[in-house]
Amino acid sequence: MLDLLQQWVGEYGYFALFFLLWLGIVGLPIPDEGIVLSGGAIAGLGILHPIPSFIFTYLGVVSGLSIGYVLGRFLQRYSERIQKGKEGYLTKAQTLVDRYGTWGLSISYLFPVVRHLVPYLVGAGNMPFRTYAAFSYTAGFIWTLLFFGLGYFLGEQSERWTQWIASYGTEIGLGVVAIVLTFLAMKYRFRRSVKGERELDK
Repeated sequence: MLDLLQQWVGEYGYFALFFLLWLGIVGLPIPDEGIVLSGGAIAGLGILHPIPSFIFTYLGVVSGLSIGYVLGRFLQRYSERIQKGKEGYLTKAQTLVDRYGTWGLSISYLFPVVRHLVPYLVGAGNMPFRTYAAFSYTAGFIWTLLFFGLGYFLGEQSERWTQWIASYGTEIGLGVVAIVLTFLAMKYRFRRSVKGERELDK
């Protein structure tokens, strides 16, 4: 992945980061995590400047996913190709949307392929673009910053991480969701406990 991206960067510069991620919506067989990690690694190796590299990478991520939203919102009749061959991922995406609503947009970033389908589903459900952008773009910034920063510090070692994430991306995503939900549940119970004690003191 790193060697491939270096070749593209040699020809197209920063735009290579943007277009490789932007083309993910049409089924480019390269994991987004690998591109973002490699983009960070290239910046870390001094081939590209970190700040514009991150900006082009982030814009590639959110604009690529926004295409899915537009297809779902305005071009449903032409978007069957998004669903073709991805029925299992589509089911997972629909489950996220049904269970978590708008928060499903943020959670979907943890799951390869699913993150491309959730924008399509919320677009088809007529979610206002302002709401979509608030959740998706914020989560996209955090997700891009995490993987780009990881690639920046790993350098050439990012290739191993790319392969590992590609193999266990879904399991990692489920683990992160479970940890976050457990933390939120414990925090909620703690607040209720403290509130109950204060009411008893009164």
